[in-house]
Amino acid sequence: MRTATLGPAQRAEALAAMAERELDVLVVGGGVVGAGTALDAVTRGLSTGLVEARDWASGTSSRSSKLIHGGLRYLEMLDFALVREALKERGLLLERLAPHLVKPVPFLYPLQHKGWERVYAGSGVALYDAMSMARGHGRGLPVHRHLTRRHALRVAPCLKKDALVGALQYYDAQMDDARFVATLVRTAASYGAKVANRARVTGFLREGERVVGARVQDVEAGGEYEIRARQVVNATGVWTDDTQALVGERGQFHVRASKGIHLVVPKDRIHSTTGLILRTEKSVLFVIPWGRHWIVGTTDTEWDLDKAHPAASSADIDYLLEHVNSVLAVPLGRDDVEGVYAGLRPLLAGESDATSKLSREHTVAHPVPGLVVVAGGKYTTYRVMAKDAVDEAVHALDMRVADCVTEETPLIGAEGYQALWNARARIAARTGLHVVRVEHLLNRYGSLTEELLDLVAADPSLGEPLHAADDYLRAEVVYAASHEGARHLDDVLTRRTRISIETFDRGTRSAREAAELMAPVLGWDKGQIEREVEHYEKRVEAERESQLQPDDLTADAARLGAPDIVPL
Repeated sequence: MRTATLGPAQRAEALAAMAERELDVLVVGGGVVGAGTALDAVTRGLSTGLVEARDWASGTSSRSSKLIHGGLRYLEMLDFALVREALKERGLLLERLAPHLVKPVPFLYPLQHKGWERVYAGSGVALYDAMSMARGHGRGLPVHRHLTRRHALRVAPCLKKDALVGALQYYDAQMDDARFVATLVRTAASYGAKVANRARVTGFLREGERVVGARVQDVEAGGEYEIRARQVVNATGVWTDDTQALVGERGQFHVRASKGIHLVVPKDRIHSTTGLILRTEKSVLFVIPWGRHWIVGTTDTEWDLDKAHPAASSADIDYLLEHVNSVLAVPLGRDDVEGVYAGLRPLLAGESDATSKLSREHTVAHPVPGLVVVAGGKYTTYRVMAKDAVDEAVHALDMRVADCVTEETPLIGAEGYQALWNARARIAARTGLHVVRVEHLLNRYGSLTEELLDLVAADPSLGEPLHAADDYLRAEVVYAASHEGARHLDDVLTRRTRISIETFDRGTRSAREAAELMAPVLGWDKGQIEREVEHYEKRVEAERESQLQPDDLTADAARLGAPDIVPL
């Protein structure tokens, strides 16, 4: 079983190793595209480094709709190439690359007009299914079906009877976006990539006009490293323009940020056996099954304020509630909302003033010798973006380099997953865990579940759930710090788990227990435990305050009331 450990010692060793010897490729940015680029480069035999200023997936890549999808609405825009590409990637992820992380999810599309709408929408969904199966990667999902109004209301009793005249049901896929990125990073590390989070690029090294590396600040321990590389890849998403500014030259394109917010509500607030997809005047609205919860989103508005912590305003929340309540028989209220999160899409700036009309396609450029920039795109097509970025970097390397192999390279945890899933009842009997707990672990860690079970075997108390967030075992908190690169409490409660959006207290009741579990792994004393808990509570308080504000400007000001970095 392939694995990689991203604990404190490995992080320190990676930074030292990157500074010691020139790399073939240094990737800047630890979101899904940066992590995918590092995996692509290292599996071609290139010496590879990956640095991230904050935590893995701490930007856009942990704040998406959690969908792996072709993008039905892009069919309506006649962007067949993008849909075809995304459907191929969806199939690869479901069937080969990450079956432990990417799962099918059904959606119901209510029809509101008799006759023409069923023909129009049905043709689009039929084409969607056909394009998927034509690439040979869609057979794992059921095909769409047409439903009468009566049948649709049996499947989704939550809907108002007058909100539909019938419906279509089709399938896409979903994943935990932050967990997916952490797994990508660990997969790259398992093949030899040197990776370090909390390592901020403060400038680029130049020889004449050529970029030959980067100056990297260790945000945790202090100190600065000069990391030299034959090619540097800027994969910083919405920060692309800021990173380009460090070179001192204008980029060939610009990235605009579009804010999308999501609400998380308990499962019992919406009575349905399927997800929903609803039309709005600007885009589409999803109601997505999420364990014991639903995710409702998203919005699409321009954002030019703080990129690190986009804030959801009261107006954003009201917008989503208003639109979802237009079809729900029992409306949702503010008190039903467990969690709220906001993310920024990196859209390539074009002629359109509306961010909803900007391109989701990606661009790769070589603005100066030694520096490749990749930007735009969508989560589902991260692997294609990574391939294109490495292809561009390879053109400038004076050596023969193998072709991309990531289409055939499963992520760690995928190998042996199905066999362990089939044996889950036996694993439960052997470990004393309930079979539901074993299923939970397998769908988050795949075959790496054995590593968590080893922790439980060594300390049975880790097999107990967290007191205030009983979907998660105590072992998962320890494992996040010892194996998955979590450096702070926020990393665990917000990204390695989803406690920050899956509980009404936003994780504050779990904060101290989680910090005390992390402390022995990360060498925290009592003072650091207190600082971690205090920082987390202030962050939640600031987010709650921002969600009461009427607009982006006041919401952003309220969210910035909490400090970003916890002092060590």
